[in-house]
Amino acid sequence: MVIRKAEFVKSAANASQYPQDGLPHFAMVGKSNVGKSSLINALTNNSKLAKISSQPGKTRLINFFLVNDSFYLVDLPGYGFARVSQNEKAAWGKMINEYFEKAAPINCLIMILDIRHDPTADDKQMAEWIRYYQMPVILAASKSDKLGKTRIKPQAVQLRKQLGFSEDIPIVPYSAVSKTGLEELLILMDDYLPAED
Repeated sequence: MVIRKAEFVKSAANASQYPQDGLPHFAMVGKSNVGKSSLINALTNNSKLAKISSQPGKTRLINFFLVNDSFYLVDLPGYGFARVSQNEKAAWGKMINEYFEKAAPINCLIMILDIRHDPTADDKQMAEWIRYYQMPVILAASKSDKLGKTRIKPQAVQLRKQLGFSEDIPIVPYSAVSKTGLEELLILMDDYLPAED
């Protein structure tokens, strides 16, 4: 897949605000500040497309980016940020549940993890949600440039195992800085798109 065009379309707080054109979604999930916006910018080769914040939990809406006029990259609010109230956490859970249940069609989730660290309890809960909703998922292990080359694959395999995913679930180590792994991610994403006429 070659990304020729990408643009921000809208932010949504609930299902009534989602795009209604029926185009496929690739939804990015992960804890706050794990690099969802950075991955969107790296995949689209546009450093200014998705706003990157140093403040965890900054993305409180669901952001939709139209790619090649044919599918959406969807930036979901991050989870696991400490400095928010229980009410805000509950609102986040409601927003994500509503998206999983009412957004259509979600072709694939891309779950982003920091390859340097073990999954958190929140990561494991998200993995459970993905299994509950029986969604296709690609695991994307960020910041692979921070590890020595011999450690990358074993660490990625370990992450997948810790999350309880089977070996047929792909995990792709990548770096938004060095751009390694991005092409592999795009190839995997392409498999979830309808065949072109």
